[in-house]
Amino acid sequence: MGHPLVDQLRFTRSEWLRGLDGVSEEDAKRHFGQMNSIGWIVGHLTWQEQRYLLHRPQGIMLRQDIQDEFASGAPMSTPSFAEMLAAWRTITAAADPFLDSLTTDKLLVDLPLNGQTSGQTQGSAIRRLTYHYWFHIGEILSIRQILGQKDLPEYVGNIELEAPYRRE
Repeated sequence: MGHPLVDQLRFTRSEWLRGLDGVSEEDAKRHFGQMNSIGWIVGHLTWQEQRYLLHRPQGIMLRQDIQDEFASGAPMSTPSFAEMLAAWRTITAAADPFLDSLTTDKLLVDLPLNGQTSGQTQGSAIRRLTYHYWFHIGEILSIRQILGQKDLPEYVGNIELEAPYRRE
């Protein structure tokens, strides 16, 4: 069993996938005003997974294109949804062994940024990543509502069963 903070991230990832279920390639390319496309949002969260779980703590950069094109503040684009979801799966699979290794002590370690201490712990970075997912889950469901889609996921799934509160 992993650390409770990691359990919450994994539950959030599953809710993310639930929010993406049924999105077509065409719908994932749609833009509404200043809102990014769903495909871009997938690339953006892939960037943050790589940044917080691979690059900063371990020096691993699997996808430089993700780093370059989907960082916070990167320009709006319309990437392939299928390609972004495949990149997300690759990066999250690579990050999972690291997540499995985390203990409370390791979560309290400062997460380096450009070779310097950052003041952000690994645990705080994972919390930020988890909350960032929830922000974009809401955005994706809003886009899907604008598109007129019905029977979308509502609220939070079965957290009590899948990721209940527990002590370490």
